Amino acid sequence: MPDAVNESADAMRATLAFLLEADRLKSVERRNWLADGSRRENTAEHSWHLGIAAMVLAPFATEPIDLGRAVRMALVHDIVEIDAGDTFAYAQMDPEVAAAKVEAENRAADRLFGLLPPQVGAEFRELWDEYERGDTPEARFVMAVDRSAPMLLNITEGGSAWREHGITRDKVIARNGKHVQPAIPSLWVELLARLDAATAAGRIEPA
Repeated sequence: MPDAVNESADAMRATLAFLLEADRLKSVERRNWLADGSRRENTAEHSWHLGIAAMVLAPFATEPIDLGRAVRMALVHDIVEIDAGDTFAYAQMDPEVAAAKVEAENRAADRLFGLLPPQVGAEFRELWDEYERGDTPEARFVMAVDRSAPMLLNITEGGSAWREHGITRDKVIARNGKHVQPAIPSLWVELLARLDAATAAGRIEPA
C-alpha cells in the first residue's frame, strides 16, 4: 500500500506540474482579434472555443465522428504553443516556416506531454499526433473547425489582422477551403458567403 500511495502522489505532482504549464497557454497571443474587436485572442481561448465549436458543428460533419475524441483533440492540439509560440497561419504557407514550426512543436510535445503521468501523457501525445497527421475522421473534422474559427472571427471583426498582413480573399480560400469544404460543406457555404460580403464591402482585399 505505501508504494501505491507514493506512486499516486508522484502522479498527482506530475499532473499538477502539467496543469501549471498549461496555464501559460493563456499568455500566448494570436494574430486575430476577438469578434468584437476589443483585443487579440489568446491560444487558451482559441482552444476552448474550438472545443465548443466541435460540439455544435458535429451534426453538420460529412463523416461519422467520435465527438468525445474530437473535443479532446481540439483542447489538446495547440498546447505545444506554450513552448513553440503561435506561428501566423498564413506564414505557414512558406515551406521553410512550416518546417521550422513542425520541428519546434515536436520538441514542445515531447517536453509538455512528458510532464504527465505516462499513461495520460501517451494519450495526449496520440491525440496531438493524430491531429497533425490528419488521417482520421476526427482529425479531419477538428482541422476543419480549427480553420473555420479564425475565419469567422476575422470576418465578423472586420478583417483587421488580415489587412495588417496583406491576406486577401483568395489566400483565405486557398488555405482553408480544402479543409473546411469537404468536412463541413454547409459551414463552408456560409463562411464563403460572409467572406464575399466582407470583400464586397471593402473590408477584405479580393486578391
